[in-house]
Amino acid sequence: MDKLQAMTTFVRVVQAQSFSKAAATLALPRSSVTTTIKQLEALLGTPLLRRTTRSLSLTEAGARYYASCQAILAQIAEAEHALAADAQTPRGRVRVDMPGAIGRALVVPRLREFEARYPDIELVLGLNDRPLDLVHEGIDCAIRSGALADSTLVARPLGQLNWLTCASPLYLARFGEPDSVAALAAHRVVNYLSNASGRPLDWRFRVDGEDVALALPGRYAVNETEAYLHCGLEGLGLIQLSELAAGIYLRSGRLREVLAQARCAPVPIAIVYPQARATAAVRTFVEWVITIARQDLPA
Repeated sequence: MDKLQAMTTFVRVVQAQSFSKAAATLALPRSSVTTTIKQLEALLGTPLLRRTTRSLSLTEAGARYYASCQAILAQIAEAEHALAADAQTPRGRVRVDMPGAIGRALVVPRLREFEARYPDIELVLGLNDRPLDLVHEGIDCAIRSGALADSTLVARPLGQLNWLTCASPLYLARFGEPDSVAALAAHRVVNYLSNASGRPLDWRFRVDGEDVALALPGRYAVNETEAYLHCGLEGLGLIQLSELAAGIYLRSGRLREVLAQARCAPVPIAIVYPQARATAAVRTFVEWVITIARQDLPA
C-alpha cells in the first residue's frame, strides 16, 4: 500500500464526509477508496472512522491521525512549492572553478549583471590554473579549455580560444620583432610551467599548414597566468597566451602580437558539470556563461 496515497485518501474522506464524494475528487472508484481505508485501519490496528448509513465521524484515534496526516501533507506541499519556486527564481550557492585568465577576462567583469538578474544566487569563484577534481572538491561546475578527458561530466561548448605570441613595445625596441618561427632561436622567451608536470609547456605554431610544437629555452619560467602576463608586460621576453587574456593589453598598446601568420589552431573551451549537481542555480549560471561567451569568444 502506498502510505502517502492512503493518507491523502483518508483526509479527503474526512473532508468530504463521504466515500463517494472523496472518490469523485480523487478520480477513483468508490470501491478503491473503501478498500484503501480498510487497509489503512488494518495497518494501524485501530478504526479511524465510525460509519453509519447516513454519516461518517472520526474515532478518537482517527482524529489524532487526521491531524497528523494534515500536517504531513502540508509539509510535503510546502516542500514541492519551494522547489517549484526555486525553479522559477533560482537560489542557492554555486561553486565554480575556472582558469584565472578566463575568469578575470570573461566572468568577473560581468558579475554585476549576473547579480542584478539573479540576486538569490551566491557565487563562489575559484580562479585556479590547476584544474580541480569537481566531484572530490564538491565543485558544481567548471570552465575548461583544451580537449576534455572522457568522463561522466556534462560538457557545454562555449567557443574557442585563439592563442597569440606577444611582446611588449619595450622588448621589441630592445630586441626587434621575430619575422619567422625559426627566428625565435635568437629571441628571449618566458616559459609557462605545466601544473601537471612542472615542465615548460611547448610553444605551438602553425607553419606551412602543419602544427609545430617547440621547446624553447628561456631565462624565466612561471606557473601562474597573471605572473606570466606581467613578465611579458615588463619586457622580459616573448609570451604566448590567449587573445581573451591579452585583449585589453593589445588594445591599449602595452602588448603587440608577433608571428600572427603562424598562429596555432584555436583551442576549444567548455563549461562542465556533474549531472548530479545540476540544481536550478547551477543550470542558470551555466546558461548565463554560455550567453556571455557567445558575445566574447569566437565560435
